[in-house]
Amino acid sequence: MLTVHHLNNSRSQRVLWLLEELALPYDIVHYQRDAQTMLAPASLRAVHPLGKSPVVTTDDGFTLAESGAIIETVVERYGQGRLAPVSGTPEAMRYRYWMHFAEGTAMSPLLLKLVFDRIETSKMPFFAKPIAKAIAGKAKSAFINPNIASHLNFMEAELGKSEWFAGDTFTGADIQMSFVVEASQARGGLDAKRPKLMAYLERIYARPAYQRALERGGPYALLS
Repeated sequence: MLTVHHLNNSRSQRVLWLLEELALPYDIVHYQRDAQTMLAPASLRAVHPLGKSPVVTTDDGFTLAESGAIIETVVERYGQGRLAPVSGTPEAMRYRYWMHFAEGTAMSPLLLKLVFDRIETSKMPFFAKPIAKAIAGKAKSAFINPNIASHLNFMEAELGKSEWFAGDTFTGADIQMSFVVEASQARGGLDAKRPKLMAYLERIYARPAYQRALERGGPYALLS
């Protein structure tokens, strides 16, 4: 049986969703972020040296990290043709692209925005506060926010071509992209001005497997 090492409010939520979509049995080991640092606990390093989530232990004892690698491996091993387009089709090319775009391109500026937002609000000596806020504000206005907006415009346009990211059928690429779109709504400025992305969120939230994953995974702050 697969075991998901699940960190609250993290990318591992989409791995639970994947397993629910495929109706695969799995166990969950829960981990909680440190309330101050928001980092994963040191106990995760006993599972994988980087101590991050998601991490999945397969039924043959292999420990696999990285969301994209987990999704691709699980779909190939257990999907039986589900959640992936037929090889060699245009949809298969789009599937592969979005599987890599999610973490390779889209998440970088969203992570930077999270970091610089925290710099602006962190406690520090009073004389350093204006300097830190000025640096953070400049980084966001000159680089981070324009990149996020560019990515959102691109995703919005692509969803104008089909209902799902890889085509007209829901695939693992949508599971991989879900965290990007959710994070964009939570901290990247995604709102009703991009109706196709907002409708995409409504479609994934309505999926029974998504709802079951929330029940098993517990509170998910990216939704708030």
